[in-house]
Amino acid sequence: MSFTDAYLDAAAQAVTLLGAPEVAACWEKTSALEGMTVSALAGHLAYQVFSVTPALQEPTSQEVTSIPLLEHYARAEWIDAPLDGEVNTGIRAKGEDIASEGAQLLLKRARAALAEQQAALPMVRGGSVVFMPQTGWALSLDDFLVTRTMELAVHMDDLAVSVGIATPELSTTAFDPVLTLLVTLAARRHGQVALLRALARAERAPSAINAL
Repeated sequence: MSFTDAYLDAAAQAVTLLGAPEVAACWEKTSALEGMTVSALAGHLAYQVFSVTPALQEPTSQEVTSIPLLEHYARAEWIDAPLDGEVNTGIRAKGEDIASEGAQLLLKRARAALAEQQAALPMVRGGSVVFMPQTGWALSLDDFLVTRTMELAVHMDDLAVSVGIATPELSTTAFDPVLTLLVTLAARRHGQVALLRALARAERAPSAINAL
């Protein structure tokens, strides 16, 4: 399985969703995420695509080493951060800023970024190191693309629910790494027994098994 293919499959679906007429029609309305408009959510979804482009243009210095994928989530400040905290406030503001040009121009930019990535990304080695300035650390390209694919999957659901349309079904190629990541994070958060019961024993399932 190629993590590049998984990401590109999910990104193509996300761009298609951004072009849904319902998204533009609900642009100024409140989304399914508290404190976030549909436009901000669309901007945040598009950002997951835009954030991959620098990996094509600026090779990371060989002196920078990547950290493991699970360490990335152990360090992430946004996990469990309060809704009105600095991290989440910044995420909402950035989404609004990205979407400030309007639905059609955002869609145009997202389509252009995706087209560039579809041509160039398969040529980049999965072991290449990608530095993330927003975090201060680096991941391998493969791990970075898994983070983007998961974000795309989760926020496509958020956006589809927000505008009243069906959530896109991911391809198996795209869904498999998302499932693996979320299950692993859920087991780390709640323990193996809780996850096992949630998946196999409804009568003993815990009340929550969230990964994030």
